[in-house]
Amino acid sequence: MTLLSKSDILGADDLPTRDVEVPEWGGTVRVRGLTGQGRDAFEMKMAASRKNLGAVDDVRASLAAKCIVGEDGERMFTDKEVVQLGRKSGAALDRVYGAIRELSGMDEGAAEEAVEDFGEAAGGDSPSD
Repeated sequence: MTLLSKSDILGADDLPTRDVEVPEWGGTVRVRGLTGQGRDAFEMKMAASRKNLGAVDDVRASLAAKCIVGEDGERMFTDKEVVQLGRKSGAALDRVYGAIRELSGMDEGAAEEAVEDFGEAAGGDSPSD
């Protein structure tokens, strides 16, 4: 196996895409996995919201808006359109959300782990106290 250089790593096209059939919308959408920064921001938003409010609004729509892309690979939805997207079918959004989580390497426990990590980093209670 070849040892990668910095330029190899930074130049790699490593954001996977997948076409997801969404019968509720009458067709297929293309989703792209999150970048490392995007995943961190999403998980921290979830952690902060859960810690402060106990709930997060428009989770599926927010992630879908960031990751649904057109044929050109560019985002189709802006952050300002999250509420509109959130009014669409829950089943459709869940299907898209699941594909994005899979492409982004986010297992079921990732958000919960981020909440715990956020609490410890912010000086919250930890089991070792």
